[in-house]
Amino acid sequence: MLKIGQTNRLSVSHLADVGVYLDGGRYGDILLPRRYVPKSCQAADELEVFIYLDSEDRLIATTERPFVQVGESAYLTAVDNSRHGAFFDWGLSKDLLVPYNEQERPIEVGKSYVVHAFLDERTESIVGTTRLAQHLSELSYYFKPGQLVDLLIYARDPLGYRAVINQTHLGLLYNSEVFQTLRIGELVQGYIHQIRPDRKLDLTLRKPGVIVEDALAQQILAHLKQRGGSSPLTDKTPPEQIYAEFKVSKAHFKRALGLLYKQKMILLAPDKITLV
Repeated sequence: MLKIGQTNRLSVSHLADVGVYLDGGRYGDILLPRRYVPKSCQAADELEVFIYLDSEDRLIATTERPFVQVGESAYLTAVDNSRHGAFFDWGLSKDLLVPYNEQERPIEVGKSYVVHAFLDERTESIVGTTRLAQHLSELSYYFKPGQLVDLLIYARDPLGYRAVINQTHLGLLYNSEVFQTLRIGELVQGYIHQIRPDRKLDLTLRKPGVIVEDALAQQILAHLKQRGGSSPLTDKTPPEQIYAEFKVSKAHFKRALGLLYKQKMILLAPDKITLV
């Protein structure tokens, strides 16, 4: 079944001077303009195309790939404002409209925002929204603590950062779980830290504790070997320097040092750590 606002694989119905027409099922034939038609294209060939509405609200196909498809969120730049709302560059000739009632706050031309694309069921037109919480669920019934996920940072929060999880859900990344500089629109990998009693999701950028500390211990050993057996990074080193080297918090670094020390693999001194 054809999906508006997404990539579809459609067969060529017939050729025309203006391009080729694709079989859109119940939507009828859909034009793929000549500039997008592959060379030697013939009737019955199958093409992978993106389906959207042109400036006259007619279904049209393109082989171009937009920055975001229906059901996805992406960091887009506003290019215009009108009486209908704000328009965003999403990689196609026709800009993506974010109506005023779908704006979390007034949108300024030239600035970038995380936009979620969805299909207006009444008009079957593709529109965007910056009101992500109205379109993506904050409640989880299938994520598990410790699960690796893709995160899109979409808003700053007094408690930390809000993120889109795997393009399907929303979660909160607390300040205490962030040990690097994050920016709105950034894509990072993270983990499900916990699922609260209300089913909302707390996130973290660090691996689950035991796994991290074991892996981190191995990293520290490798770091020491590369430096000839000693390093000035100790439990007294500023957190920023530790993160720059190992991408972990100081607390995790200290626990990993403690693990290595208990196993008599390193010696601890105020100004350095040394391989035994």
